Amino acid sequence: MKPKKAWLEADYAAATARLPERGTPTRTLSDIEVAPVYTHEDLSGFDPDEKLGYPGAYPYTRGVQASMYRSKLWTMRQFAGFGSAEGTNTRFKKLLEAGQTGLSTAFDLPTLMGLDADHEMARGEVGKMGVAVSSLADMERLFDGIDVETVTTSMTINSPANAVWAMYLANAEKRGADLSRLGGTIQNDILKEFIAQKEYIFPPAPSVGLVIDTFEWGPKHVPKWNFVSVSGYHIREAGSTAVQELAFTLADGIHYVRKALERGLDIDEFAPRVSFFFNVHNDFFEEIAKFRAARRIWAKQMRFGYGAKNPKSWMLRTHAQTAGVSLTAQQPHVNIARVAIQALAGVLGGTNSLHTDSFDEALALPTEAAATLALRTQQVIAHETGVANTVDPLAGSYYLETLTDEMERRCLAYFEQIDALGGVEGAIDAGFFAAEIGDASYRQQREFDTAERLTVGVNAFVSEAPKTPLLPFDPEVERAQQERLARVRRERNPAAAQGALAALRTAATEGRNTMPAFMACAHAYCTLGEQMDVLREVYGVYQEPAVV
Repeated sequence: MKPKKAWLEADYAAATARLPERGTPTRTLSDIEVAPVYTHEDLSGFDPDEKLGYPGAYPYTRGVQASMYRSKLWTMRQFAGFGSAEGTNTRFKKLLEAGQTGLSTAFDLPTLMGLDADHEMARGEVGKMGVAVSSLADMERLFDGIDVETVTTSMTINSPANAVWAMYLANAEKRGADLSRLGGTIQNDILKEFIAQKEYIFPPAPSVGLVIDTFEWGPKHVPKWNFVSVSGYHIREAGSTAVQELAFTLADGIHYVRKALERGLDIDEFAPRVSFFFNVHNDFFEEIAKFRAARRIWAKQMRFGYGAKNPKSWMLRTHAQTAGVSLTAQQPHVNIARVAIQALAGVLGGTNSLHTDSFDEALALPTEAAATLALRTQQVIAHETGVANTVDPLAGSYYLETLTDEMERRCLAYFEQIDALGGVEGAIDAGFFAAEIGDASYRQQREFDTAERLTVGVNAFVSEAPKTPLLPFDPEVERAQQERLARVRRERNPAAAQGALAALRTAATEGRNTMPAFMACAHAYCTLGEQMDVLREVYGVYQEPAVV
């Protein structure tokens, strides 16, 4: 076999002289140059023991379980939540009947911002982009008739995460459930809000403190729960590259580990319950490499950087979701193809659970038919393609291993930049993340505007598409939610509610763990807004500094 350089100079040069390259970008979406071909020369010095190992063994590049999908398929966890608690409960049950194996809860904007449904700033937003939850009464309706001991539940909530989680747990307690048997995840990743999504309430330091409260309280009371889902998904949706998503997400996770260690927590008690959440975008091989690099980097950091002894502390377990930002309102049925390819990349990358977007989400919340089709896409991948028959089937690919190594190298270079700014909180204050993501999104938009990169149906192959039926929204949801909230305030024990809120204020003021107080507030039917107002008084409200 001739050397790669000789082949490129002779065979490849002759071929492209006869038929020139197409001129489309030969760089990944992270601006990594892609060679025409990869050979063993690109992996010179590659040590499979160091870089790969076996599945289920350090450094977990090939997956966190030895048998992976041959024993248990990834959890098919479709995101759902809209309108009233009853409406979302109905959707949950239909998804479970259709074969979904876990629940994932979307909350509306007022809930995400810690506002009650009758707050002035909630007007017009109640139930619009998720389900409205203002108190334990809503949580009771949301999970009515669902066995919370057998179904794992994920909740996408951040600033008010402690309060909403407490409502979920209080509902389970009222139904006689054993908290030690409950499984699920609260997203609870406040750092990515400052970096990308901007749904923060309090300043970074006390916000991170609330996250660490769940690290400290959770293992003793709900040991099967994941207390944070460190979320690169929203970083990517904000316009980052895959490398930035990888680096910033892992940096956030490491920051939580550092803060937990500063509080005196045992890394091998909390690290096994730290989970992750990544985006799956269009660049097929780059996305697969991202998952593999993430597991390897996290394993090295936890084992050698922070001294974790338990192999479960080294494992990066992740949920994934196909890229909402890649969905197009033009020719929306083309999104079915995008989602299928992205989902396949997530599976080949070894994700532990997966949400597939519905094709109509660029237009509105998904219809039931579109959501079912998205779930069926996962089921086809699982049962008809054969990709689950062997673990990490692309391991050893010259291209994929080279790309995985390059993503790891660039990620570690970002770690150095972030540490030089004083860590994640310092980099937030310096506007580093905003600048990096802004530059990346500008480059991507410029490539789109010049048609250097093509998006089918938008800047290429444009045609009229048939009208897509949309999910209707009932305007009565807001009024009904406000009436229920007023009834909760009338019927609850006022002394118990005031006492619980006072205890929350004391815990926050004195720097004690807030979770016992949040649990008391939930059982006393304190509203979400009341609890967040207490913390607004104690911690203040964050205002993002201008970045010049």
